[in-house]
Amino acid sequence: QLHSDQDKGDGSLKYILSGDGAGDLFIINENTGDIQATKRLDREEKPVYILRAQAINRRTGRPVEPESEFIIKIHDINDNEPMFTKDVYNASIPEMSDVGTFVVQVTATDADDPTYGNSAKVVYSILQGQPYFSVESETGIIKTALLNMDRENREQYQVVIQAKDMGGQMGGLSGTTTVNITLTDVNDNPPRFPQSTYQFRAPESMPPDSPVGRIKANDADVDENAEIEYSITEGDGYDTFGITTDKDTQEGIITVKKALDFENKNLYILKVEATNTHVDPRFLYLGPFKDSATVRIQVEDVDEPPVFSRPAYVMEVKEDVPMNTVIGTVTAQDPDAAKNPVKYSVDRHTDMDRVFNINSGNGSIFTSKLLDRETLLWHNITVIAAEINNPKQSSRVPVFIKVLDVNDNAPEFAMFYETFVCENAKAEQLIQTLSAVDKDDSYSGHQFSFSLAPEAASSSNFTLQDNKDNTAGIFTRKNRYNRHEMSTYFLPVVISDNDYPIQSSTETVTIRVCACDHRGKMLSCNAEALIHPTGLSTGALIAILLCIIILLVTVVLFAALRRQRKKEPLIISKEDIRDNIVSYNDEGGGEEDTQAFDIGTLRNPEAIDDNKLRRDIVPETLFMPRRTATTRDNTDVRDFINQRLKENDTDPTAPPYDSLATYAYEGNGSVAESLSSLESMTTDGDQDYDYLSDWGPRFKKLADMYGAMDSDKDS
Repeated sequence: QLHSDQDKGDGSLKYILSGDGAGDLFIINENTGDIQATKRLDREEKPVYILRAQAINRRTGRPVEPESEFIIKIHDINDNEPMFTKDVYNASIPEMSDVGTFVVQVTATDADDPTYGNSAKVVYSILQGQPYFSVESETGIIKTALLNMDRENREQYQVVIQAKDMGGQMGGLSGTTTVNITLTDVNDNPPRFPQSTYQFRAPESMPPDSPVGRIKANDADVDENAEIEYSITEGDGYDTFGITTDKDTQEGIITVKKALDFENKNLYILKVEATNTHVDPRFLYLGPFKDSATVRIQVEDVDEPPVFSRPAYVMEVKEDVPMNTVIGTVTAQDPDAAKNPVKYSVDRHTDMDRVFNINSGNGSIFTSKLLDRETLLWHNITVIAAEINNPKQSSRVPVFIKVLDVNDNAPEFAMFYETFVCENAKAEQLIQTLSAVDKDDSYSGHQFSFSLAPEAASSSNFTLQDNKDNTAGIFTRKNRYNRHEMSTYFLPVVISDNDYPIQSSTETVTIRVCACDHRGKMLSCNAEALIHPTGLSTGALIAILLCIIILLVTVVLFAALRRQRKKEPLIISKEDIRDNIVSYNDEGGGEEDTQAFDIGTLRNPEAIDDNKLRRDIVPETLFMPRRTATTRDNTDVRDFINQRLKENDTDPTAPPYDSLATYAYEGNGSVAESLSSLESMTTDGDQDYDYLSDWGPRFKKLADMYGAMDSDKDS
């Protein structure tokens, strides 16, 4: 309440109020000066209000006292409960943590005045989550309260924390929050096989790297703590089988490392071990982090193809062996317990010439043709072994056959030798060095011997010296040679080898006599002169000459063909249709066949249509054909043909080349008259055919026929 000393109580003064909240939160009675609050005040919104009050004369409005200021402080009461900074907290700790391990800290605030009483003093407590966790009452730190909490038993925990003001005393306000705590995994569980023994079956035909089966050891841990490495530690199949880990499923995959054989071994026993790859040393006291199991693998029998005793065969045979000589044997057996019989054959795709054959029963390979090492040194064939009862079960093996050399080829000159000797040559002068080659193979090296043929050893004008190094030299035996007396010498040389049996051949050296200068340089020879080595050989000159002749002949033939083509008629095909030449290529039906040709046209020239034009050409200028006088039916053939020839010669529409016109016009008659037997039958009287005998042997058959008819009539 405000009161002025000037107030006499007569109502002449008026109190007014201004400042924070004046007229809204605070009002004043203008007559009595009482100040009142219009609504509930909240210290947390505004703790202090500053107001100004003054008394004025109601009638004049003038202040009767100076303005006075006063402060209103809001006294705090415990009207706010503690509030946590988060509605829900999430935290995690490793499993198996020690007691007192820090988990998370929660924080709650109170809006009340911390300087006034205990309204803002917060105390923390746990409402849910015991006995696993605890909370410090003053700090809000949550810690583990139970030893060896196992994630595999329980992974999630929900803890409720309460914050209460007034120091936790009775009547204080409180708030709560939820803390979700997750236990993270540690490697505290070793892998364990669910069973001690596993059984698998594998066919013996299973190829390497094929999977046989899968095994899995269980690990209660997760992620990298559950990663397992599998290995085979013991067993008789240590080298035959292997095991790998499937990273996605953590399974052990047992695979075949090498081929299985039921006949050799049909049961394998393995010891497989599963080990954690990430071991935590803190938990080694829980035991070894590995486990083992026994795996039994039963090999199943399948029908297998025959197996050769070797992966490949190498054989040798001399090239001079006769046909049907056995050179070696291949062996294959059925590996199955049934031991089915096997038959052998040669793959003809590898022996197209059928040089070799094989005994289908015992596998012996023999020759079927003669061999030649110089033609082919190695023969590579393939032998097939198949079961007789099941030919689909077959296998192949390569057979390499080497043809051994025998001395069956005589040595020969390394090249064709054609040399010359100068007319002014001196005796014992070297004119040519010879060398030889041999197609045969010599293990110790070839040794050739050279000598003159016996028929030339004494009478030859040259001598031969064997150099004992597979070469020989030809020397002159006399001084001077005359090319006019003898222009060419043919020197037979015998070449022999030193192998067994000894082979020899006789080769001929051609020596020409030529004129030379004083230095021995060839100048010229005879008509068949030896070409200097730097020029062309005789064969080359002959080839050039033949090419020139062929070229000339080709040019002449081409020119002749062009000239002949210019002279060809306009129409050369025999299929052309003309008025004067008609080709039918059929035999005809005789005199009564009048369908093929109208002979009446020739017998009656007046019936010919003179207006018909030629069909074989198209004239440039169309001339009307000249009408010619008709001839009588009895006109002689010669006059008829002459008339038509004259017409064609003077006809401007005729082609400018000769034409052949055939006219089937018989004429007035012949000396022999008609030979038709049909026409003879139409005559009234009998005829005498004896005159046919006078016509010679060509008509003898007719004479016999008609003579026989006369004799029949007489009889």
